Amino acid sequence: MADDKTLRGPRDSSRIAMGEDYEVAYWTDKFGVSRERLQAAVDAVGNSAGAVEHYLRS
Repeated sequence: MADDKTLRGPRDSSRIAMGEDYEVAYWTDKFGVSRERLQAAVDAVGNSAGAVEHYLRS
């Protein structure tokens, strides 16, 4: 099955795909941060959603 990019949530909710605009929109809304802040978190701890959430919350 093809990845439906009209869906608002991530296909793999354990990873953040910064190359997919719809995923970036989902995660920035979920965490209440800018794209730049999300990118900085992914750069710091990797693309694990749990690790990024922990990084942003601390």
